[in-house]
Amino acid sequence: MKQVIRVFWKIFFIGFAIFALLILAINLGLFGKLPSLSELENPSILQATEVYAADGTLMGKYFLNRGNRSNVDYRDISKYAVQALIATEDERFYDHSGIDGRSVLRAIVFLGKEGGGSTITQQLALNMFAERSKNPIARVVQKLKEWVIAIKLERNFTKEEILTLYLNTVPFGENVYGIRNAALTFFQKEPDRLAPEEAAVLIGLLKGNTLYNPRRNPKAAVNRRNVVLDQMVKNGYLTDEQGTKLKLKPIALNYRKQDETAGLAPYFREVLRDDIKKWCKETTNPATGDPYDIYKDGLRIYTTINPRMQIYAEEAVAKHMPTLQKAMNAQPSIKKGSVWEGHNNILEAAMKASDRWKNGKDEGLSDEALRTSFKTKTPMKVFAWNSRRETDTIMTPMDSIKYHRQMLQTSFMVMDPITGEVKAWVGGIDFKTYKYDHVNINTKRQVGSSIKPFLYCQALEEAGFTPETPVENVAQDFPGFGLVPAKGLCKGNTVTMATALTYSYNCATAYIMKQIGPKRFVEFLHNINIKSKMDAYPSICLGAVDLSMYEMLYGYTMFANNGYSTQPTYITRIEDRNGNVLESFQTKMNQVISEAAAYTTTKMLGGPVEMGTAAGLRARLGAAEMAGKTGTTNDNADAWFIGFTPQLLGGTWVGCDDRFIRIENNLGYGGQASRPIWEYFFQKVYADKTLGIDKDARFAQPEQMKNEVMYDYMNIIDQSAPPGAEGEDQGNGAADQYLMEPDNNNNVPIESEIPKDEKDVLKEARDAEKKSEKKSTDQAEPPKKKGILRKIFGGKKNKEE
Repeated sequence: MKQVIRVFWKIFFIGFAIFALLILAINLGLFGKLPSLSELENPSILQATEVYAADGTLMGKYFLNRGNRSNVDYRDISKYAVQALIATEDERFYDHSGIDGRSVLRAIVFLGKEGGGSTITQQLALNMFAERSKNPIARVVQKLKEWVIAIKLERNFTKEEILTLYLNTVPFGENVYGIRNAALTFFQKEPDRLAPEEAAVLIGLLKGNTLYNPRRNPKAAVNRRNVVLDQMVKNGYLTDEQGTKLKLKPIALNYRKQDETAGLAPYFREVLRDDIKKWCKETTNPATGDPYDIYKDGLRIYTTINPRMQIYAEEAVAKHMPTLQKAMNAQPSIKKGSVWEGHNNILEAAMKASDRWKNGKDEGLSDEALRTSFKTKTPMKVFAWNSRRETDTIMTPMDSIKYHRQMLQTSFMVMDPITGEVKAWVGGIDFKTYKYDHVNINTKRQVGSSIKPFLYCQALEEAGFTPETPVENVAQDFPGFGLVPAKGLCKGNTVTMATALTYSYNCATAYIMKQIGPKRFVEFLHNINIKSKMDAYPSICLGAVDLSMYEMLYGYTMFANNGYSTQPTYITRIEDRNGNVLESFQTKMNQVISEAAAYTTTKMLGGPVEMGTAAGLRARLGAAEMAGKTGTTNDNADAWFIGFTPQLLGGTWVGCDDRFIRIENNLGYGGQASRPIWEYFFQKVYADKTLGIDKDARFAQPEQMKNEVMYDYMNIIDQSAPPGAEGEDQGNGAADQYLMEPDNNNNVPIESEIPKDEKDVLKEARDAEKKSEKKSTDQAEPPKKKGILRKIFGGKKNKEE
């Protein structure tokens, strides 16, 4: 017997010595590096970068598969979540120092059947610093590592801090990490607002993310929730009566997947992602010595986006675009498919770029088999103008390509012209389906007549022109280039420069261009911070140049900002995960024209929104002062409207990504296709008094101009105006070709579903269509009354009028 006892103690002490040496070796890092004290104080948890709006609203995140975490403080976690966690996962949490001997012994004796031996602190160690090993021997070593790390955590953190770290890192399934994301995903709540039964559901998920998922397995989720509630009763966190009552409740799920497309301004955030990735590459994280990582370092990006304005901008797009799409879908070229004649190369390229083609290739299918599959009808989801922005249908994949490419796209950006702060950014009609952003500086389209204010301003600034300077409304011959405009109707009369801008006369604009010269105009555009490469062709004055919405608004800022060009800015500061400011961003501006030229051009731009190509816009909105310019390119491929008040500058563009697909009647002009988006937005903004946008605001008149006599132009307007420039080279069709009821497959509202003011737009279009049979352009006819420029610029009424 004594021999047996001696052997036992010998084995015991040898085992203990080996265990002690093993722990020492682990602590020394012989089995892999352990985190240092500083790393324990700042654990390297993968944490999503968060994007915030101007008012602090969380707009969205950038994350990898395991990086969608958002940290919260202990005070921001519901007490019920903490109680449910302790009651279920670690009842003696407040009594141990990282390792619970009773739990370990129970796990060994019952081989884990009666519960595991890991404490919350040990689970935190595993979540933070390692993946669970599948190799039994490696798992034993890993478990010992967890013990060492758990003890270090207990020594360096309070119990509250450990609970907070754990709840911020633990996975809840469906790529959801952390209590905040779980609360937002399953209940659309911040974690401090969780009710006891909701907290129990989330803590129950820790036992099995899929098995107890309330969306996929509601019955199992209810049973698991009730187990958690029983544990809370057992541990004194709930009374028996409370527990019984809560267990009778169904799970009131309010699920919304937290992905990168969810949240405000998805197009903007995608552009911002590229900017932040570039910033990260150029900025070193002092904690690691490596560049910051947008997906891991938990950066906080604070932007200038105004959430209410962003919502209004998206609503304006959603209100107008279905009507416009309806009109285009009714065109014979779209209904019969003739629009694709001669463009098979585009369809071929789109087909080969599709996931369907690539997946087929990966499966070893031949080109012939794949082409056949693209002609076979199949069930699918396609974009549609409904609340879900999608619909189920049956069509061939090739028809799906055509269908989606026939959708009109748009861009809409709003900014403060004084501070440069971007307030709203809509880069397309639906980010889920169409990822391509149409606002950013790299997306360029022909700008049409929206470029004319720059030329007219240069004439004021550099050539001694004034608004009443007479200009010849005839085509101009540019040596080496021929006539500009190359074709179009010019009456051959003389009009004032202000009149020419109001009605957007191409021929008069060409006359001004000849006085300035193409080379000087390009230099002027570059000087006002429109930096795109441009060849000095005379036709630039008519907008035959590709520029971005971002650049165009950058250029327009000088009008409302007293001659100062203000760069659009959308980042205010970047912080690290602990709230330390890493960089702040200031507005960049420089004076590019005189105050007098800026003010005079602004007042001239009041003409288009009074009686010109956007006639009545100011009056309908009830603004004291407003300025703007429409733009339409050849064949209606691009429609623009850029307008501003003393406080806000906004620009809209509408067109298809394939320029040969277009609206073929006057609904495609800038004043009809783009202007309504701008107008709908400003209706909402003016109605929302919390935004502080004042209808009565007026453009600041320069001090040196206050003592000057205001011009009176009542007798210099040509009363028999020639056709305007916008829409030139565009053929008009009959109204009934464009306003038919759509097919069932059009997926846009029928006329009875269109809001009343949208119907008014269609009615106006019908009336305009009838009147346009004798014309070939969309430019406004001057009203048969005098005093137009006096109305724009002010001044006393002439006695003879």
